[in-house]
Parts: sequence; C-alpha cells; structure tokens
Amino acid sequence: MSILRYPLRAIKIARRGAWAALTTRYTRMYLRANGVSLGRACLSNGVPELEMSIHGHFTAGSALELQNGRHYNMIGRQQPCFFIIGKNATLTIGDHVGLSGTAIVCHENISIGDHTCIGMNCVIYDTDFHDLDHRKRAMVPEDYSNVRKKPVRIGRHVFIGAHSTILKGVTIGDGAIVGAGAVVTKSIPAGEIWGGNPAHFISRVIPGSAQADSPRALAIANQAE
Repeated sequence: MSILRYPLRAIKIARRGAWAALTTRYTRMYLRANGVSLGRACLSNGVPELEMSIHGHFTAGSALELQNGRHYNMIGRQQPCFFIIGKNATLTIGDHVGLSGTAIVCHENISIGDHTCIGMNCVIYDTDFHDLDHRKRAMVPEDYSNVRKKPVRIGRHVFIGAHSTILKGVTIGDGAIVGAGAVVTKSIPAGEIWGGNPAHFISRVIPGSAQADSPRALAIANQAE
C-alpha cells in the first residue's frame, strides 16, 4: 500500500473543508444580497444557483444545509442546488432542512417543512412550464398566459430519495418517505412510503424499524394504525 495515500487523503479533506467554509460564507452573503430571508447557521458545501424575480419571495429557516457540485455527496449526477423563483412566487423552507443538488422551480408557491431531507438530484416543480395547447407553444413569443401552476407542499420530517421528481399540486404529508427515482404526480398521506413511476403506495412507516428515522415519523405511524 502506497504511503502517499495518507498525505494525499489529508490534503483532499483539508482542501474540501476549507472550500466549504469559504462557500458557506459566500452563499450566506449572496442569498441575503438577493433578498432571501435566511435563518442562522446555514451551511453550504459549494455554491448554489439562484434566479429570483424582483417580485419573488424566498424564506429559509435556521440550519439550512446545501450540498452543491461534484465534490459533495458524491452519488452521481452531481450538480449545485438551483432555486428558480418567478414573479410573485413564494418559496418557503423550514428549519433543519437538507438539500443535495436539488432543483426547485417555483412559479407560484412551494413550501418545505422542518427536518426534511431531499436527496441528490431531486427536482420540485409547481408548474407545467409550457401550455398543453400546441398552438400556444408554437407562438413567437410563446404564450405562457395559461400555463398550469399549483402549489407544492412538503411536510415535516419527510425523506425524499435521490433523483425523484415532485410535480405541481402535490402535498407530501409529515413523516412520509419517497423512494429513489420516484415520479410523484399525486399527494402522499402522512407516514406512508411511496415509490415508482408514477409513484404509488408501498407501505406505512413501521414504528421501531429502520424506516422510522425520526420521532415525528413514529408518532404519525402510530396515529395511522
């Protein structure tokens, strides 16, 4: 075994830690300078992308944790977090929320509850982006006036697996779990596990199992029985 492994590993860890400290400081200043109401103790490994309308609103609670880019949470399809907030749209993120390479496109209203974890490369959309009428899509410029938008609500203590897609109008109840790669097109009740494309019910969060990774999830599952 090469003795170079140890110093090289130490250098890599030190470099990553120093970069995280710098990007955390920069991200806090960058978000606040762009009108984001940001709580205390935000941690940002790498730098997220923000595109927010002058008339958009973005509020994040305390202890927000962001993983951005190829050097953090290295599980594939590495990208920074993207926050896209349109005119008169509101994005609200609670306390102790973790986002990893997550893209959030908010054209109306998206809310994420406290202690929720969203895995690498997930996307959350509250809009269809384009009209369903091909004639409006073909117009120059394209007619977006009747594009469908519906709020997205993600509850507290939710876990969303990597590479999942959450579409407009969806509500995910407290303590729910979404399996990796799921495409969520309809609402998920509290304390349930869903997965697949389109996402469907798999089971309830079972008290005392590895699925029940929070006190809130235990309480919800007990109430559901």
